[in-house]
Amino acid sequence: MDNEAVISTSSLPLDEAGALLQALDDPARLWPLLLDLMSRHLPCDACALLRHDGRSDGVKAGEGMLVPLATRGLSPDTLGRRFELDEHPRLQAIAEADGGPLRFPAGCELPDPYDGLIPDLSQRLHVHDCVGAPLSVDGRPWGVLTLDALNEGRFDGWDGAIAAWAQLTADLATAVERRAAVVGDGGTALRVLDEPAPGLDLEAVGGSPAMAALLAEVDTVAASDLVVLVLGETGVGKELVARRLHARSPRAAGPLVHVNCAALPDALVESELFGHVRGAFSGAVADRRGKFELADGGTLFLDEVGELPLAAQAKMLRALQNGEIQRVGSDRHITVDVRVIAATNRDLAAEVREGRFRADVYHRLSVYPLRVPPLRDRGTDILRLAGLFLERNRARLGLRNLRLSAAAERRMLAYPWPGNVRELEHAIGRGAIRARVARPPDGGVLTLTPADLGLADLGQEEGSVIPTAMPAQQPRIPEPADLPELPLRDAVEDLERRMIRAHLARHDGNWAQAARSLGLDRSNLFRLARRLGLRE
Repeated sequence: MDNEAVISTSSLPLDEAGALLQALDDPARLWPLLLDLMSRHLPCDACALLRHDGRSDGVKAGEGMLVPLATRGLSPDTLGRRFELDEHPRLQAIAEADGGPLRFPAGCELPDPYDGLIPDLSQRLHVHDCVGAPLSVDGRPWGVLTLDALNEGRFDGWDGAIAAWAQLTADLATAVERRAAVVGDGGTALRVLDEPAPGLDLEAVGGSPAMAALLAEVDTVAASDLVVLVLGETGVGKELVARRLHARSPRAAGPLVHVNCAALPDALVESELFGHVRGAFSGAVADRRGKFELADGGTLFLDEVGELPLAAQAKMLRALQNGEIQRVGSDRHITVDVRVIAATNRDLAAEVREGRFRADVYHRLSVYPLRVPPLRDRGTDILRLAGLFLERNRARLGLRNLRLSAAAERRMLAYPWPGNVRELEHAIGRGAIRARVARPPDGGVLTLTPADLGLADLGQEEGSVIPTAMPAQQPRIPEPADLPELPLRDAVEDLERRMIRAHLARHDGNWAQAARSLGLDRSNLFRLARRLGLRE
């Protein structure tokens, strides 16, 4: 083909060259295979292939972010890390290098991004010999290749071989990109969507079979206009699924309007969704478009749709059926072109049986259900996600590196993560601060233990076998000495305040979820909170 790159595989055995060429159509298999062969032929203890993310298009080679595509010899969390070049001077120097690979002298004072990330039995060792090569595709920066060794002088005399492997990597990248351009699927280019948490996307941190199956299903249904109901526990990433559905759809150029249904006051739900006209109610001083109108030509994401009141559900049915809405206070019907994506952690079928959700609305919303697997079912994705959060906190605390101890990795893989990705992010954020306060970093590298992460409460000692599930805790009957010295009424109110605060903290301030976990109706919880002075 005219657009095919010339790939410099002549120095490789035929079987190895053939394996690489056969994997060109599957970059997820190609890049690990390439590093496997590279680590077999070159004297390195670790190697990594990183590429510029989508935000780096059109910027200089030393700017933007590098995202690992594959690693060998580095801790599993490395794949989840995101390396901002202005925070990692060695990677920046490699990206800006001219004339081939760049080798750093043994006494180089620039911090190495992989210090402490090369596992060696029970400890993580520091890098002593480092070389990297910038990679270009059709004259534009594409990524970098890095090789690291624990012993000084390991790469002496290997300059030519390293340059040849770097050229092979660039040739393969060029072939992959050109094939992708012909097919029109974007190839391996990482798409950083407009997310509240930059860098966190399903594809980059989800390599497990469960997530691979979900991604394939998401990308297939994205091309349609079907209404999608995204199901899953709290904190699994349902919003990320919705954003990917929009970004991969023909509506990607249109708006993506996000509505948190649980946060809508009952009295204003219809106005927020469908808009209102001037004078429709007290305070309606002007006409106002609702979320359905704002999403015209794009996608409307109804998060926590199970929290919608029944009255609002009845009015939404017409919008779902015919694309027609009616502003509050108006007799005129407005037609909108909107693709609806809804998300919930509730069992809506059970809600229908209990009469808390309309059956007709449920069937309209669940045209194509997508279930996001919980974190406990995603294997080593836990460590990839941990790498993303470790890198964020490293930058926040000004550390040379932030890593997990081997015991912490084992504990994280065994822990059930009832709060899923959100709980993982918070555990690492808290753990980093605790560890930073408790002890000084070792050469700028701080290691998190299970105790730092708050996962040492399983009743297990370091190195012991960790249960795969948390045992249910029996309620403890307080001893007389534990009881507050207050009148009974005051003691009950004090307990109610503490329970409400605890459940709100557990659910990140979400009153609807706190109400469910307390076994209360949301409006009853609001009234109780106002009586206790927790709400105005």
